[in-house]
Amino acid sequence: MPRYEFRCRACGADFEVSRPMSEASQPAACPEGHGDTVKLLSTVAVMGRGGPARPAPAAGGGGGGGCCGGGGCC
Repeated sequence: MPRYEFRCRACGADFEVSRPMSEASQPAACPEGHGDTVKLLSTVAVMGRGGPARPAPAAGGGGGGGCCGGGGCC
């Protein structure tokens, strides 16, 4: 079930609420009982089967045979 972050405007507390996506836009009271809260934008971590995404290898350099790979055939 997705978790949504909120901040209480009355006391400044940040808190999370787990709820179905169909209820994502519903208001949430803070744990201290205040009703003046705002939903925060959250970052999302996307992971594949092998775990966290890795940066692509740097382009260029490397040579290693083949035409235009540093063998002088071009």
